[in-house]
Amino acid sequence: MVRKFLPTRIPILYVILSVLVLISVVPMFFYSSQVQSINRDRLITNERLLQNTVTRSVADDISQHQESFRLMQTNLASALQVASGGDLTGDHVQAPELRALLENFVSSSEDLDYATLLNSEAKGISAGRIEPDAFLQRELEQAYAAARDTRAYNGQPLVVGNGKSSHTVMLVSTPVKYRDRFLGMIASVVDLDFLIRRLHEIDGGGLTPYVVDSQGRLVAGATSEYATGQDMTNLEIVHNFVEQGGKAQMVAATREFTAGSGRKSVAMLGTYSPVTNLNWAVVVQKPRSEAYSSVFEMQRTARILALFAIALSIGVGIIAARRITNPLEVLTESSHAIARGDFSQRVQLKSRTEIGELAQTFNFMSEELEHYVEDLKRAAAENRELFMSSIQMLAGAVDEKDPYTRGHSDRVTKYSVLIAKEMGMPEDFLETVRVSAQLHDVGKIGIEDRILKKPGALTAEEFEIMKTHTTKGANILRPVAQLKEMIPGIELHHESLDGRGYPHALKGDEVPMLARIIAVADTFDALTTNRPYQQAHDCEDALRIIHSISGKRLDPTAVAALQDIYQRGEIRVPRTVPMAAKAAAASNVPASVAFQRPNDAGLDLDRT
Repeated sequence: MVRKFLPTRIPILYVILSVLVLISVVPMFFYSSQVQSINRDRLITNERLLQNTVTRSVADDISQHQESFRLMQTNLASALQVASGGDLTGDHVQAPELRALLENFVSSSEDLDYATLLNSEAKGISAGRIEPDAFLQRELEQAYAAARDTRAYNGQPLVVGNGKSSHTVMLVSTPVKYRDRFLGMIASVVDLDFLIRRLHEIDGGGLTPYVVDSQGRLVAGATSEYATGQDMTNLEIVHNFVEQGGKAQMVAATREFTAGSGRKSVAMLGTYSPVTNLNWAVVVQKPRSEAYSSVFEMQRTARILALFAIALSIGVGIIAARRITNPLEVLTESSHAIARGDFSQRVQLKSRTEIGELAQTFNFMSEELEHYVEDLKRAAAENRELFMSSIQMLAGAVDEKDPYTRGHSDRVTKYSVLIAKEMGMPEDFLETVRVSAQLHDVGKIGIEDRILKKPGALTAEEFEIMKTHTTKGANILRPVAQLKEMIPGIELHHESLDGRGYPHALKGDEVPMLARIIAVADTFDALTTNRPYQQAHDCEDALRIIHSISGKRLDPTAVAALQDIYQRGEIRVPRTVPMAAKAAAASNVPASVAFQRPNDAGLDLDRT
């Protein structure tokens, strides 16, 4: 039943169109997805780093500011202790010089609104631009209790004043001691206007900065949306900071969270950085739609471009497929006619492509098919006779002495050492090159003469056997521990940088430098000496050939070194009498007849 719904054949138009769309759209889709993903991750990371940098900078400023006031108070405590002679009791605390020190301390910074010195009897002097209200008095009492316990004290942020004159302050106190004896306390009211100014500097661009204490209450903010002391733990990022407790004082954290509730909820991205010496945290937050706006814009643009590219690919694919399938339909009809024996059928198709050539072949086939049948039979008989003659010729060539190996290893050794020196290799490596190059073809001892001395191109099976000379050579030398470093040059000198070499099909950096150097020297000698299957090239021609495969099969650095050596005249290759001329002199026949290479169209470099 299923076969009734399946077409007897699938139109090639659909196949070609599907392939064209597949090879153009699918890679483009995956590529754009990868690029989009990478860019999205980078943009998100950059936004998070920006928030982290901003909060960390403000947190450091607050810490430094706090430490600065602490140092100023400590210095003042020392000055007061010296000026009072260690006695702040009774009326001594009212001494003019102590009052002068306190007033100078307040006037030394615009951020100091008030300062007081209390002795061990809670009596003392004060100076400043404000008078403590009930809230500051309560803070002073807590600070004094902490001072009696010899502890410094950081108060809660408080708002003093009314209306436009109101500002946020914080009480900071330091105990005054003399030889571990409690003398009194210095307390300062620090104006946090410097912090608000700093928050205003980073406010904007969608960022909302503020500072909270360890309980999640607002210390300061850049906007009037939040009030000092307001509980901010309803925001997930602040709640997370409070929950972390002491752990939150160690590292900054970035979170995605939701602000508000119901329909008014907004997805946010926020970061907090701790102010360790105050148990505070600097927080910045930003709506995710703004934080990731560049990400969303990039995604929209990428989708539009991808849709445009897909539509263009499909359109081009349809046009290209039609240009191919229309002539094929004509050829198909003509082929059916020829298959039925109608040789009078002609293909009326004009095209300058391979399809037009195929149409002409069909026309010629219909006219000469009977002649072709006879010619094919005759050609088959001639090919069989030629094959048998070639086998006899090959068998005779195997019996001949192969002059190839004579002097080859010495020359490869010489070239390899010169190349290694030119590349600046150390002396111990040169010795390794020398020995390895001398023995690089030792494995051919185990190759049969019928393969080693074969004049023509090797069959696939013979080539596989020939390729074993590298591993055979390595296996011969492997038991000798002293030659361990030379084995890569022997085993891998036929590896290729493009991964098409043997015996292990290594690629790129997987091929050791020792083997790369020997490969260049081996190839140069193969090209500049006569072989049973090719005549020697002159040096310039050989170098051109080597440069053509540089970076593909051969190492470019070693090839450049060989070129430099030759140009300086350090390599001199004697002119070689072509083997064809030698054969002609011996047999009194023309050189062009005496030497015919079985593979005259190319170079069999893999047999070196």
